[in-house]
Amino acid sequence: MAPFLSIVIPVYNEASIVASAAAELTQGLDARGWDYEVIFAENGSRDATPEILQGLCERHPRLRWFHSERPNYGVALKAGIQKARGTYVFCDEIDLCDLSFYDAALPLLEKGGVDMVVGSKAAKGASDQRPLVRRLATRVHNGLLRAVLDFQGTDTHGLKAFRREALLPVVAQCVVDMDVFASEFVIRAWRQGLRVVEIPINLHEKRQPSIHLFKRVPNVLKNVGKLVYVIRIRGT
Repeated sequence: MAPFLSIVIPVYNEASIVASAAAELTQGLDARGWDYEVIFAENGSRDATPEILQGLCERHPRLRWFHSERPNYGVALKAGIQKARGTYVFCDEIDLCDLSFYDAALPLLEKGGVDMVVGSKAAKGASDQRPLVRRLATRVHNGLLRAVLDFQGTDTHGLKAFRREALLPVVAQCVVDMDVFASEFVIRAWRQGLRVVEIPINLHEKRQPSIHLFKRVPNVLKNVGKLVYVIRIRGT
């Protein structure tokens, strides 16, 4: 039977924290009495992450994982969402797994009137404890999305929760990958008139990013350009 919740978590070279993060997350979910599955979207890891995930999934029936050869956050996240079976899907990050977002987002989805909840690092009331340069990068990225695509929110990357049935067609329409897939997903939901709300989050990462910020910039710019072409020029 399909679970109540599906949690999708992309992982890349996370051998140092994946076991502890999975234990903390499942303990919190079990304490709440929810029927759930956790899907680890492992992509291109060169450390012991796959072996650790295999062992975790063998010991815990609610955990699943799959492997992609190439490190690609967006491709992994998209595939994980498409594999999810739950009524509600949560997109989480292995270095966050903050159940306070689940507690705030799930009631909004359950009572109706909301299709997607975005956990915003930049909304009023949020607490973003990352280094200044990364906080500024978030503001610049989302400012760019507002300027070129009329994005109406404050954040696109990170924690999200949504009704699977409503958002699966949107996922299928997404054309970019890497980090910008998450942005496209949210932007398309906004543009198609789905009911998207933001809630502020308290962001405290458990480790440094696995990919350096400045190494992401060329791919981000390329994919934002592609997204502008597809949405603005082709109208798709």
